[in-house]
Amino acid sequence: MDFTADFRIGIIIAIIILTTIILGAFTDKVLRYFLYRKLSQKEYDVTGFKFLKHFIITVIYILGFAFALIQIPEFKIIGHSFLAGAGVISLVAGLASQQALSNIVSGIFLVIFKPFKINDKITINNFVGVVEDINLRQVVLKDSENNRIIIPNSVISAQIIVNTNMNDTKCCKIIEIGIGYESDLEKALEIMKEEVAAHPLFIDTRTAENKKQNAPLVIARVVALADSSVTLKAWAWAKNSTDAFVLYCDLLQSIKKRFDEAGIDIPYPQRVVTLKK
Repeated sequence: MDFTADFRIGIIIAIIILTTIILGAFTDKVLRYFLYRKLSQKEYDVTGFKFLKHFIITVIYILGFAFALIQIPEFKIIGHSFLAGAGVISLVAGLASQQALSNIVSGIFLVIFKPFKINDKITINNFVGVVEDINLRQVVLKDSENNRIIIPNSVISAQIIVNTNMNDTKCCKIIEIGIGYESDLEKALEIMKEEVAAHPLFIDTRTAENKKQNAPLVIARVVALADSSVTLKAWAWAKNSTDAFVLYCDLLQSIKKRFDEAGIDIPYPQRVVTLKK
């Protein structure tokens, strides 16, 4: 009789485990289908949706584990605690590490307060990448070399985050060049303005009021008198950080070429030494 009862319990537990796995896979497939449909809507924020997908699948496996425990007489109390909900937190706290709980709570806060969303470009701990996924444990970034950077949620919650896409995607690149003291200062500033304004990725950020007041399209100024050069800066705007990087690289090349043609010197570090007899 004991063998028959144990065999029956084993069969029921196997059925519950198999059902849990199938239900988890089916739910994942259905939610992925809806997620891909939402991704086609460019304005839709999928951050919360993806986090909810991970959360629902986790709950399914927890419930399946609880139902399996109920079938074993010695574990009925633990199983009922899982299902009742009142003992879930205390049970998980006893079984899981403090770091795991911290990651889960931090992940929930990230989704609620949204310091960044899926597809935002962010910088954390000198790691720069596009947010690819946010789940119960970690955030996944994809960097410019197509690497995946895995950062625990609890680490992110304690760090300063630079988000280049939050509210406004425009990006400003500062073109800084030092020219020789004997070079034509006004000509150099004019070349920098012309090259910035002529670049196809440059955007005009002036307001209607600025235009009415005849504010310059591009601002270029002398910002320092260094030991061996006069430092010039020009501010170049692009619609996003990707375009801004290309804009910056192109302008360094085109401005250098124009300076060479105009005879404007970009000096090496120099020092005047006076020898006394």
